Amino acid sequence: MDFVRKNVFTGLSNPAPFLELARSQFKRIVDGGAEVVCPDDTKYPLALKEISDPPAVLYVQGRVELLRSLCLAMVGSRAATSYGKRCSFTLARDLAEAGVTVVSGLALGIDAEAHSGALSVQGATIGVLGCGLDVVYPKYNSVLYDRIRTDGLLVTEYPLGTKPDAFRFPARNRIISGLSRGVVVVEAARKSGSLITAEMALDEGRDVFAVPGQIDSFKSDGTHWLLQQGAKLVQSAKDIRVEIETGWPGEESQKHDGKNFLHEIDPAARKLFEKIDVYPTARNELIVASGLGSAKVTELLLLLELEGLVEILPGDEIRRVV
Repeated sequence: MDFVRKNVFTGLSNPAPFLELARSQFKRIVDGGAEVVCPDDTKYPLALKEISDPPAVLYVQGRVELLRSLCLAMVGSRAATSYGKRCSFTLARDLAEAGVTVVSGLALGIDAEAHSGALSVQGATIGVLGCGLDVVYPKYNSVLYDRIRTDGLLVTEYPLGTKPDAFRFPARNRIISGLSRGVVVVEAARKSGSLITAEMALDEGRDVFAVPGQIDSFKSDGTHWLLQQGAKLVQSAKDIRVEIETGWPGEESQKHDGKNFLHEIDPAARKLFEKIDVYPTARNELIVASGLGSAKVTELLLLLELEGLVEILPGDEIRRVV
């Protein structure tokens, strides 16, 4: 604190070096195709102004107009399960198709799937960074970072060159929730940064949603706790739409209703489909449970997969997707 006070006093008594540093930073930002947005700028998001500690400056690159769009945050575990990743991707895709901007933190796991889901339908997404715009973190997401910079929007409150130190991410989370009408927690342990984001959202009067998981998965302890505290349960994008009707940009896109389509296909395929759960089941178990032969099950699974009703996973496991 003494170090900070000393720099503040130095700046007030001799502002020239600090002004020069600011001009240099601003030039580098503009030359790199980015922008600086301050609270008195019309581009500054109104929702973010409402939080208790709004950023004094935002460094942004990409589709700046997304700052004033209808945003919904999606957060969760970095070490996500295949179930969590699938839920994140699908929810983000469906929300983006409905015209919602999906906000997340460009981390591994749930964040990356949320951004990817939105981009898969040419939808809008905002990546909020815990470092400078010129620092790609984590490196694994470099391709996704470039896509968001081009087709979405990158946002940070940190100057160029700022490294992704651990203490910056809790502060980053207040921007994720502050930009958004609500926060969807897809998969999270009981003690995690995602729950901190959800608590920030509650403090600011935003909606909190949670996706239920398997009851024996510690990676869903956090989401189940949120549900016990009154968070809104989410099984599809429609559940979110019901809760956030005011300002919703449009009707949800019409999708293929797989269950209604079942009456049009082979009765044996219907019988097999009824044996398949949303949680992965081994092919051998399906063969036994259905009473059908191996060749017939393989044939029917191909049909169901082509119709988008089931997914065949690594390890020869199958799950339904509708």
